[in-house]
This record gives sequence, C-alpha cells and structure tokens, in this order.
Amino acid sequence: MLFSGRAYPALADEVAQLMNVDIVPTRSLNYANSEIYVRFEESVRGCDAYVIQSHAAPVNEWVMEQLIMVDALKRASAKRITVVAPFYPYARQDKKHAGREPISARLIADLYKTAGADRLMSVDLHAAQIQGFFDGPVDHLWALPVLSNYVESKYDTSEMTVVSPDAGRVRLADMWTDKLNCALAIIHKRRDPNVANTVAVHEVVGEVEGRVCLLVDDMIDTAGTICQAAEALMERGAKSVIAAATHPVLSGPAVDRLTASAFEEVIVTNTLPIPEERHFDRLTVLSIAPLIARAITEVFEDGSVTSLFNGQS
Repeated sequence: MLFSGRAYPALADEVAQLMNVDIVPTRSLNYANSEIYVRFEESVRGCDAYVIQSHAAPVNEWVMEQLIMVDALKRASAKRITVVAPFYPYARQDKKHAGREPISARLIADLYKTAGADRLMSVDLHAAQIQGFFDGPVDHLWALPVLSNYVESKYDTSEMTVVSPDAGRVRLADMWTDKLNCALAIIHKRRDPNVANTVAVHEVVGEVEGRVCLLVDDMIDTAGTICQAAEALMERGAKSVIAAATHPVLSGPAVDRLTASAFEEVIVTNTLPIPEERHFDRLTVLSIAPLIARAITEVFEDGSVTSLFNGQS
C-alpha cells in the first residue's frame, strides 16, 4: 500500500500510476496551533506500507508529518513500514565540522526508527555514510542512470569533460566518467567557515579548454557553488557548460543566479517540487518516479534493488 504526505503529492501519484496501485485515502490537516493530524481512511492491518514524502521547505513540517504517518501505521498494525524520502532531510548535517554541533542526519534516522519505520529508501544521499545511521535496511537509489541517459542522448560525449564542483563530489564525477567514457576535471574551492553559502573558487585541475563541461552535483541549493564553478570553467576556455544535479532545492537567489549564469542547460530530477515561478528556460526536469516505482516493486517482491545499478550501491 502506498501513502503520500502533502509536500509533493504529484510525485507519489506518478509512482502509484506506474505501479498500477492507488494512494491510500488519507485525512491530513493542521490544527489552529499548527499541530498535524493524520488518519488513514481504510484498513492497513498486515500491509507492506510505503510512505512517500519529499522534504521541500518547510522541511520540519513535512518531516513531522511523515513521522506521524509512520506512527499511525505502526499503531494500525501494518506488517512492514518503508519510509520513502527522495530527498533525505538534514542530509548535509552528516558530521561535526566544529565543536558543539549536532549530527542531525543521524537524529532524523533515529526519529524514523523510533516512529516505527523498518526500512528507508532515498535518492542520492549527500553522504554515503548516512546509510549506516539507520538501524535497518537502506535502499540508496542513484539518479545517475536517469540523468546520464538524457545527457548521452542529447550531447556528444566525445568532446565532454565531467567536472566535480568540489573535492567532495569527486567520487560522483568519477562514476559519471565511467558511464559516459569521458575525461574528468576537478574544481578546488574553499569555503569561508564563518559565512554560510559562500565559496571561493581557486583552481581547475584537468583539461577543460574547448570542451563541453558537465558539472555534476547531488543538489542545487542557492546555486552559489555551481554558478561560480561554471564561471571558472568559462574563464578557462570551456566551449560550453551544462549542469546535472539530482535535487533541485533552488533556495533564495538560486533561480536568478542560474538564469544569469553561463549554463547552456541545467538538468535536474523531480525529487522535490519546483513551483511554476521557479522554472526558467534552460531548466530540464526529468522524472525520478520510474526509478522509485521499480525500487519499491523490487523490495515488495523480495527482489534486488542493487540490480537496478549493476550491483553497486
């Protein structure tokens, strides 16, 4: 049985259509003091439950709603509960950078487990170690096949260089180069530890002159990093620059920055809802629903999720 929170029902509906099932009717509302109430309007006893929620802003509200849905399922005797969070909340707080900081990604995993979740499914976690934060099976899905198939169908990969916008994305970029069979470049940058969302690009390691540069990342938030990276590549003679990222967070000035940037195209998936006013001409949105639907089907039928990614996870 599929259940959907209110953050992004369109994605859950698409997954349900691909699986030929219906979303379970749910009564969800906010009381006057902002408390959330959830009730499922049919029996869930003994079911294999999949609770889909995309954690767009306001993140805290949608996390709480999903936890309440999981608790309701547990108390209604669902046999197994799988949390489907295409964009894992608080994923960037996966380690301590300084003293007296939280590791909020671990806290979220603990909250899901305490609420009653048996299994977790997410797409492109910001850090792979988050899989170990949850005490139970974690299905870590990759958007790479969805994004790379589109890039291969539209661009000549023989003149392409995959570029990691920082040291943390090198493994992701390396996987892209294996898939597209092309060169790799890395941008070395430093952040100001005292100022949030600011970066300073330093140097490009690799051959980018005269090449079509593909910047790859797991998310585009305020777009500061990726736009500065695009600028650095164009200054070093890149023929053109395109971007591919899984999660279109697109906070604050992101759309203005991307619109004014050198990008020929920005390719993302629909793990998060993008309001109509946040769309722009060079934005391409690919559907992640077929991947999620296939993964849920494999889990339900006791098949192999890693078979969707050639045995890697």
